Amino acid sequence: MNSRVFHPESLMMTYGYKPELSEGAIKCPIFQTSTFVFKSAEEGKAFFEVAYGQREKEPNEELGLIYSRLNNPDLQILEERLCLWDEADECAVFESGMSAISTVMLEFLRPGDIMLYSKPVYGGTDHFINKVLPQYGIKGIGFTSEQTKEELLSLVEKQKENVKLIYVETPANPTNALFDLELCREVADALSTDDQEVVVCVDNTYMGPLWQHPLKHGADLVVYSATKYIGGHSDLIAGAVLGRSKYMTRVRTLRTFLGNMAGPWTGWLLMRSLETLKVRMTQQASNTIEVAKFLESHPKVEKVYYLGNLTPGSRQHDIFKKQLYSAGAMISFDIKGGEKEAFKFLNSLKLMKLAVSLGSTESLAEHPATMTHSDVSAEDRQLLGISEKLVRLSIGVEHYQDIIWDIDQALENV
Repeated sequence: MNSRVFHPESLMMTYGYKPELSEGAIKCPIFQTSTFVFKSAEEGKAFFEVAYGQREKEPNEELGLIYSRLNNPDLQILEERLCLWDEADECAVFESGMSAISTVMLEFLRPGDIMLYSKPVYGGTDHFINKVLPQYGIKGIGFTSEQTKEELLSLVEKQKENVKLIYVETPANPTNALFDLELCREVADALSTDDQEVVVCVDNTYMGPLWQHPLKHGADLVVYSATKYIGGHSDLIAGAVLGRSKYMTRVRTLRTFLGNMAGPWTGWLLMRSLETLKVRMTQQASNTIEVAKFLESHPKVEKVYYLGNLTPGSRQHDIFKKQLYSAGAMISFDIKGGEKEAFKFLNSLKLMKLAVSLGSTESLAEHPATMTHSDVSAEDRQLLGISEKLVRLSIGVEHYQDIIWDIDQALENV
């Protein structure tokens, strides 16, 4: 009776923090310092050996503080707490979601390599894959949620030895398409050799870290735009990578030399946000169920893209039941008409805000085809259903009846 393994939402208040080291402060202070004092030259040497990967950390050895580009108490405690949700070995926090994503891709891909990636992905990710990486001789080959293992393997049949990374965003932004992570693991294993493992990386921003745990389904790494649900208040920019130690050592090392780690203020704000993460996300998911019901029955709505509406027995529903704990708080819909009608709806909102991003306490609405995904090729937008009539909603924590009232009156103006 005297011992208990606490749930992550309970540990978010205290895990990794020792008040006695900070004058008894109940909350971790902001360690606004660039460098840290060593007790001895020998200690400094030992810290650097571990930080630069010259040796493994000894059992029970605590990684000492060196310099805030390498480690900082606010980031270190935050990273330990983030690991709890995904049951990850390690975590590294970045200054933005895109810096987390780009660091992973730059670490595991070299000129001549190929990356298989799910379509659609967030517009910034799509730009990096299709506009930036080709400048370094790296090729991205996209696949959709409808393709089988055999079809994925056939995409790279003549160049399978060049595939080094499978990158998956699921649910997909903005269509909520689901990708089978165990299938992606099987493809990675089929393409791996004794000398080269194909790494599977999953963008879990739409679901996480509460509603889906990709590491349990074969992923090696998980990336987040921590700006979204993890931050949850539209007041910071951050990213995170979590996963197996053998890969996180590489990610963390490159982060050290790219210098794109988050600062102590961001770390402190994210720790604050983690304390209410489950409460916020649970309310957002509950609100979205009611919004989806309303949209489904509205005469000016052509189609609703919501995970709670998947047809039992369908492939997408099977993936949902296997991988997810919730239908989430993201919903997209096709309005009857096109860009004119979508814009009229967006311009008529009173409570919801017309803004990009997602996962925050306030409800947000945007037009993917001309905003977040405007840089995606016209061919892919057409293929994937990112049309001029598509509107994306991120549902917040407001009273659901007020959200529905706002959507209703905006649709009446169309």
